[in-house]
Amino acid sequence: MARYPIFRAAAVQAAPVYLDTAATVDKACRLIAEAGSRGAQLVCFPEVFVPGYPYWNWTMTPVQGSSWFERLFCAAIDIPGPEVTALCAAAKAAGTFTVIGVNERDPYSMGTLYNSLLFIGDSGELLGVHRKLVPTWAEKLTWAGGDGSSLRVYDTSIGRLGGLACGENTNTLARFALLAQGEQVHVANYIALPVAPKDYDMVEAIKTRAAAHSFEGKVFTVVSCSAITPEIVDTVAHDEAARELLSRPHSAFSGIFGPDGRLITEPLVDEEGMVVADIDLNACIQPKQMHDIIGHYNRFDVFQLTVDQRPRSSVVLRRGRPDFDRVSPQQPVNEPEEFSPTTTFDRH
Repeated sequence: MARYPIFRAAAVQAAPVYLDTAATVDKACRLIAEAGSRGAQLVCFPEVFVPGYPYWNWTMTPVQGSSWFERLFCAAIDIPGPEVTALCAAAKAAGTFTVIGVNERDPYSMGTLYNSLLFIGDSGELLGVHRKLVPTWAEKLTWAGGDGSSLRVYDTSIGRLGGLACGENTNTLARFALLAQGEQVHVANYIALPVAPKDYDMVEAIKTRAAAHSFEGKVFTVVSCSAITPEIVDTVAHDEAARELLSRPHSAFSGIFGPDGRLITEPLVDEEGMVVADIDLNACIQPKQMHDIIGHYNRFDVFQLTVDQRPRSSVVLRRGRPDFDRVSPQQPVNEPEEFSPTTTFDRH
């Protein structure tokens, strides 16, 4: 008789040590250890937790924020790199699968950043990296978009794990692409967004998106959101109007949703902390008898989604033999080698 994993998950709601990469990674490692000590086999961190979110995009002009972009670029991380190594070691020591948001430097450009999610296995291996497909609104001043190569699900001992960053959880096709690959546990990580328009309630927006994905896909959704602290406000508030905006409450929410779209934890709003819940993947079975949108409750003869998972790069170099022009017609000639400069990490 088929039975599916039962395990404990932890959603971390915390603030980074703002723009201090080493201190933020140390904090993340301590929180991974804490989650492991509480029996968690999956621990999820906020969007771009390492080393923080570019709030200046919302409170400054692009010219005013330019020096802040440079500061963030220098504080961002390389993948692979020492920060990833430290996070992988912490996950291995705690025996936890870990999903954490980072600012990732492009391996070739000195001016391109990505909003990325690291997926780390409980044995300390880097399972994969997802780059946010479309930065949201003012975020386009900081991040470039990723490609479809990282829109994938990881088959692990605790179930099939996928995730999206913040506003991507509004992208119906991206969510369906993960569900159609068999996603069972979805990680939705966010940042506290007090800078949204006054009539935009970030807490309710996060809850709506998470509940919708869980209900539609009959999956568990772990929501992890950053907190914003007075220290962050002091760092990036250049005037009183910005300070007031950045200090607005009801801007962060973390919790875990079941396959019926309802919370299975107490909501954690604004404050730093950790919510923990037991996830029983067997609870996903009965709801799918009614609505299985990746199976019997769909019409794939009518609808079809195509996802291009080919990695994109800025250049393709075609390299032939140095003595190509001196080869006689009778000699065999090797086909040119194609080289695409992506990162050294295999994203497939």
